[in-house]
Amino acid sequence: MHGDARRVERTYLLLTLSSTLATSFIWGINTLFLLDAGLSNVQAFAANAFFTAGQVIFEIPTGVVADTRGRRTSYLLGAATLLGATLLYVAMWKLRAPMWGWAVASILLGLGFTFFSGATEAWLVDALAFSGYRGQLETVFARAQAVTGAAMLVGAVGGGYIAEATNLGVPYLIRALFLGIAFLVAFLRMRELGFVPQHGEGPLDKVRVILRASIESGWRRPPVRWLMLASLFTGGVGMFGFYALQPYLLRLYGDERAYGIAGFLAAIIAITQILGGLLAPRLHFLFSRRTPILIATTALSAICMVVLARTSSFAVAIGGVVIWGMAFAVAMPVRQAYINGLIPSAQRATVLSFDNLVGSAGGVVAQPALGRVADVAGYPAAYLVCAVIQLAALPFMAFARRENAASDRIVGEEQARS
Repeated sequence: MHGDARRVERTYLLLTLSSTLATSFIWGINTLFLLDAGLSNVQAFAANAFFTAGQVIFEIPTGVVADTRGRRTSYLLGAATLLGATLLYVAMWKLRAPMWGWAVASILLGLGFTFFSGATEAWLVDALAFSGYRGQLETVFARAQAVTGAAMLVGAVGGGYIAEATNLGVPYLIRALFLGIAFLVAFLRMRELGFVPQHGEGPLDKVRVILRASIESGWRRPPVRWLMLASLFTGGVGMFGFYALQPYLLRLYGDERAYGIAGFLAAIIAITQILGGLLAPRLHFLFSRRTPILIATTALSAICMVVLARTSSFAVAIGGVVIWGMAFAVAMPVRQAYINGLIPSAQRATVLSFDNLVGSAGGVVAQPALGRVADVAGYPAAYLVCAVIQLAALPFMAFARRENAASDRIVGEEQARS
């Protein structure tokens, strides 16, 4: 790999490490934190839905920020916003705030993540191209997946056991500290390469021009559109499935205050992210195209949700979680490479943000609905509904496969990029 490209990759991996470590301290206990604040299952997942709604509302505007003011600026805004919103969450927990307060705080968290989404990935792809990189994008994305898993492993396990030793608010304070570190890392190391921010036009003109071009480059391209539509069904299910595991598995374990076990659960997901990230680039020995990998992993995820719904054994449930996490970890870098291979540089961040928007829109509806199912009929019933929703994504992935897009072919990645 060319030296400049290697430096770009190292910076991207460092950004991934710092931001994931910052946010992962609460991943294993977030639902428990919300329930401890006095919220019901419906309210807790409604708070998550407001977070997702914040992503829906702000995905395109923040994507435009990244494509006009720069990806580094977008990342810095994201880190700062998340730090402030995290501290607000702690204050809400201490005050046992009403639901409307959680809605506001969750929307702010969603805003923070939209500054990250699309911008960091777009920065990487453009900077690698500028630096002469000619390898497969899966390789870099998969390494980032492994780094994400390692950061999750440290953060989630630490967060769970710290919460058990102190209280559920301390991991959020640690998260705020590491978000400050992530801000400093981006400020010192992130530089725009291969991309020139667009200046000279008014803000509304910029939004119209970039959004129009993004629709042309994204939604109106059938291969991209089919995967976006599939994410309507997989996005919300994935978020509910992960966060509902925290109280559900503690019930199966037999101790609903064993927060360390919740951290252990997140650690399992983290390990699957590492293994899946290492496995994804090697799938070209079994598959010559990317869409069959996405179809297979989506079907496998649905099967795992059925297992979670039907078992009363903690050990069997953990086995289902391991396979589910592996399927997700394998699919992510493959999907990223497929979509990025079809997007022009100038609209990359906005199209990726629009892609995230579609997935988040599904979560706005799915999470409170599934939370209601969990309240009324229990978590097993909610996981059965998750499996049905997950399977609904398969026809759209099949349509994407039928398009035979250039980026669907795993071999010849450099020719497939726009």
